[in-house]
Amino acid sequence: MESAAEPVDVFGLMKEGGHEQLVFWSEPESGYRGIIAVHDTTLGPALGGTRFWDYPDERSAVLDALRLARGMTYKASIAGLPLGGGKSVIWGDNHAERREPIFRAHGRAVESLGGRYVTAEDVGTSPEDMGFVRMETEHVAGLPGRSGDPSPVTAYGVYRGIKACCRVRYGSDSLEGRHVAVQGLGHVGHSLCEDLAEEGARLTVTDIDPGRVGRAVDEFGASAVQAEAIFDVEADVFSPCALGAVLNDETIARLGVDIVAGAANNQLGRSTAHGLALHEKGILYAPDYVINGGGLINVFGELQGWSLEQSKDKAGHIYDTLLHIFELAKSEGIPTGIAADRIAEERILAAKKLQPVG
Repeated sequence: MESAAEPVDVFGLMKEGGHEQLVFWSEPESGYRGIIAVHDTTLGPALGGTRFWDYPDERSAVLDALRLARGMTYKASIAGLPLGGGKSVIWGDNHAERREPIFRAHGRAVESLGGRYVTAEDVGTSPEDMGFVRMETEHVAGLPGRSGDPSPVTAYGVYRGIKACCRVRYGSDSLEGRHVAVQGLGHVGHSLCEDLAEEGARLTVTDIDPGRVGRAVDEFGASAVQAEAIFDVEADVFSPCALGAVLNDETIARLGVDIVAGAANNQLGRSTAHGLALHEKGILYAPDYVINGGGLINVFGELQGWSLEQSKDKAGHIYDTLLHIFELAKSEGIPTGIAADRIAEERILAAKKLQPVG
């Protein structure tokens, strides 16, 4: 027999993170191994995408589901949406060709929660995969032909967030002539560059794909640098729109910007320590789960039958949310990430007090 892996203290992990529910679902005949984490449903049903990933072990899969679900609670709360936070992960090869059996099994797992959790696409999944999930449950969004690519809405929220940052740092939210260094030119990063360039911002860009860089140079007149050099660009704003954990002891020390505001998730290598490092360096940081909330707003808009313009209008309110966060952070002398967490937690606590007992 194989040696036992490190045991997973499920109830201990759930207590530590304040999670309500963790569901394991297995259908070996279809190759499905799924975990659904529901963090908090105080404000409404838990909404969060399905991540398909080949985790090294069960513990890694559980920890990722729990971490992501908790993050969705804060993202929904700070965006002012009537939603809780949840997430699901499918443990396996996300390049699997026989996808229908896997995602129909996942749909059955989602359906078992009776509406407490609503899923959508995420890393390793697609609208077509969600179409298979829809064969088994109504509790799914991000379907083909519905809300469409969320990137323009996410990018618009980030664009509005950058304007809010400039208003606080420079006294004006105009981006005319402002220098923005954008890391990552995927769907969101490219759309963001389009919004920034339209207002007259000066762009320096990088991406691991030379084709994406060339397109930004051609379309927006951007300057290009190698991937690692983006941290050394002297600019007004650094906008990370690629991988997470790009802000760490080494990269923060190199930054020559006044503002960090981008679309990437989990930008801080260690949220508390590196949020404090930015604060102490005098860099205004737009908490990632606040400024990139347009994707969640887009999914919620699909559930509500909103038009693209309605979703973009709601994402535009990220501007006001950030101003509120920055005001609290300044008055309390605390990092902006801590201020954002406090506002999100207060909204949830207030809702709990309003709920009937018994």
